[in-house]
Amino acid sequence: MIRDENGMLSSYVYVDIAGRDIGGYVDDAKKLVAERVQLPTGYSLAWSGQYENMLRVRQRLKLVIPVTLLLIFLLLYANTRSAFKATIVMLAVPFSLVGAVWFLYLLHYNVSIAVWVGMIALAGLDAETGVFMLLFLDLSHDEYQRSGRLNSIEDLHEAIVHGAVKRIRPKMMTVMAAAMGLMPIMWSMGTGADMMKRVAAPMVGGLFTSFLMELMVYPAIYLIWRRRELFNPRRVTA
Repeated sequence: MIRDENGMLSSYVYVDIAGRDIGGYVDDAKKLVAERVQLPTGYSLAWSGQYENMLRVRQRLKLVIPVTLLLIFLLLYANTRSAFKATIVMLAVPFSLVGAVWFLYLLHYNVSIAVWVGMIALAGLDAETGVFMLLFLDLSHDEYQRSGRLNSIEDLHEAIVHGAVKRIRPKMMTVMAAAMGLMPIMWSMGTGADMMKRVAAPMVGGLFTSFLMELMVYPAIYLIWRRRELFNPRRVTA
């Protein structure tokens, strides 16, 4: 078959890749081709197909990911009216990525565009569970304050423990509901299942590590913030 592209005769070499990501394979292949293949004058070599599509989407993700994180922060600020609280919620994102990466490793999934889409969606889930955690901490703090039981650092510690530990059941139900809703995707075997599994996998793994982080780290940060407010009542909070 005679083929042409951009007015020049062309020939295609098709490669099926299994067991590794496309980007890493092409990078290694480029090095080997540059070392062992000498192209005659007038000939050119181009890497196309899924690799070319991946590069195009990667450029878009460089814009989409920062914009997504910024929008999440602005929505959190509009909801909490506190830059500090919005920052605390955003701290769950790097912790959730730990669980996402480990779960991808256990499933032997390579990084792909579908995985990045799942991580973007994971940031939204982190914001949801983080706001839920801060809500209970604020409710417990305000309850102790209204009843006049917030007079010392011990009282503040008790209020935060009450908000973080004694109401762990609704927090766990929220996380488990989101995780169980993704299980049918992880068990699916139909058309498009491979792509959807790679979208859902980061969310499943990231939900659990972000949940643990919210239980252990959020109360400590909240305690430091409220303690400074307790000993400096005239201080304007963020």
